[in-house]
Amino acid sequence: MSTFPGPRLGGAALVLGPVLVLAGVLLRLPYPFFFPHQLAATAQHPAQMTVAATCFLAGQVVLVFAVSTMVCQIAVAKPRWAAWSGAFVLIGLVERVFHAGFDQAATDLARHRGADYATAFVADAYGDLHLFSFLSFTIMFGWPLLGFAAYRTGVLGPMRAVALATAMVMPLGVLKGTTMWSIAAAAGLCVALVPSGVRLLKQAERPDRRTFGLACLGALAVGALGYLSTMG
Repeated sequence: MSTFPGPRLGGAALVLGPVLVLAGVLLRLPYPFFFPHQLAATAQHPAQMTVAATCFLAGQVVLVFAVSTMVCQIAVAKPRWAAWSGAFVLIGLVERVFHAGFDQAATDLARHRGADYATAFVADAYGDLHLFSFLSFTIMFGWPLLGFAAYRTGVLGPMRAVALATAMVMPLGVLKGTTMWSIAAAAGLCVALVPSGVRLLKQAERPDRRTFGLACLGALAVGALGYLSTMG
């Protein structure tokens, strides 16, 4: 597969994205679901909750590349199904990232101003309308649409297509904790996507020395740019 993101990046994303989401979900498991409890947990256990939020957010970003890979595979046989299902899921992933930004602001308030202050702020702002208030349906319906498209084109078998569709039950909104639905959704992503990622990575050509060297230099450059980005 020569289209973006390619077998290496796409294969790695298919493996890492679901695993990161599952890790984030499980790290939040000990604490109650609703936002007052999540903010209190952030104030009391900042390291664990920060890692949980970071894993979940990173998983959503990596899933953008994973879904793009699957959409390219579906588009070979069903380009319209690929376009619609891909658009729904990708918009939903962007909305998850938007929610994570609000989560970050609220948890920063909890750390700097106390959990009670942050809880009052979130309670006041929770119902405010914004662009993604009107697009939450993409989070719920994108995954089953993508699962059906993947099944129709043979990209996924029936069981893995159903597993992918279960991602729709992941609770949506800001500062949500973990429920059994969350675990089922994250596990469904792993069942559906990880085997495809492993297969793609096995099929990808091994990089030659020049490509490997350039990749190492690129990784160092990205790390340096990431460090510099924290200064601005």
